[in-house]
Amino acid sequence: MTFYDDLPKLRTFANLTRSERFTPLPQDWFVGCCDIVDSTGLLAAGHYKTVNMVGASAIAALMNAFGQVPFPFVFGGDGTSFAVPAELAVTARRELSRLRAWVQQEFGIGLRAALVPLREVRGRGRDVRVARFAASDHLDYAMFDGGGLAWVEAQMKAGIFDIPAATPVVSPDLSGLSCRWDTVPSRAGEILSLLVLPVPEAPRSAFEALISEILALVAESERNGHPLPPEGPGLRFPPRGLAMEARLSRGKTPAFLRKCALLANSVLAGLLFLRGRPTGSFDPAHYRSVIVANTDFRKFDDGLKMTLDCAPETSAKLEEILRAAQAKGVARYGLHRQAEALVTCIVPSAMRDDHMHFVDGAAGGYAQAAQMLKAANAKS
Repeated sequence: MTFYDDLPKLRTFANLTRSERFTPLPQDWFVGCCDIVDSTGLLAAGHYKTVNMVGASAIAALMNAFGQVPFPFVFGGDGTSFAVPAELAVTARRELSRLRAWVQQEFGIGLRAALVPLREVRGRGRDVRVARFAASDHLDYAMFDGGGLAWVEAQMKAGIFDIPAATPVVSPDLSGLSCRWDTVPSRAGEILSLLVLPVPEAPRSAFEALISEILALVAESERNGHPLPPEGPGLRFPPRGLAMEARLSRGKTPAFLRKCALLANSVLAGLLFLRGRPTGSFDPAHYRSVIVANTDFRKFDDGLKMTLDCAPETSAKLEEILRAAQAKGVARYGLHRQAEALVTCIVPSAMRDDHMHFVDGAAGGYAQAAQMLKAANAKS
């Protein structure tokens, strides 16, 4: 695992526009992904938290199965993509198989999952290159380039390299996965979910110039369009995601009792946050500031993905730039506007500063933006 550990951590997001900042994965690695079969239908029915929680569940399952060994992954709203060394491939396949069966049994939701040797990806003319972006002093996220993840996802959706659901059903360990924070309303005007993917035939320099133009425009927004306020997300009691978290909790205790335990825990946490002062070794103000710093509101996953709080004028300018780039054959894009953002968390320990916070639009976000992109592809 020294390959990923040894990668330098980039501290300037704009540097990720340059392909030389990414390092090819070792040849013996595997690339995997999973996503919800009908996320569009679930979103149309208003199950936004469910989509995000199930979409992030693979990250929690793999982290716990690997014993917190770091590995590169990226959250995509309704699914996850990742890469693992050969020695973790069997474990990754087992956990994805368990997750498929358990999610179907518990929520009636179909998952797709695939795990592909990297040599197979490269044999098809794609690559998977990775970088580490230091979102804060406490946490970094993997960024991907090379087109390989997108190819694996397309193969998965075609039923190739499929990982079958486990029999019998075994619940995965999803410890740390939670969704107790309230939705975050836009302060600038709208929450914009944005996907920008390169056209393979276009010069890479043209795509990099486009991304630089987008980031320069976004930089004019307050705090680079960060969707969370400086003080962090707000609390709601009881938390909207409490029943969901109870169902995701591992154990033989009935879901009702798990919900009661989580409710009691939420009351205690709420009192600590309302008090606003350190209690023992826990500092609520510090914890909230780390949430903001550790949020993955911008990422590179074979293209640019961002969840932004921006003014309608900025959103309109971005769409104008992207429309022109698409007409020139430089990039394809999808976007979705909504009033709020939604935070899904993985917190191995509230006493450490490496807790992860995945942000998406609260009314479909990345999944809806992907539908727009897909519709545009169908017309072309």
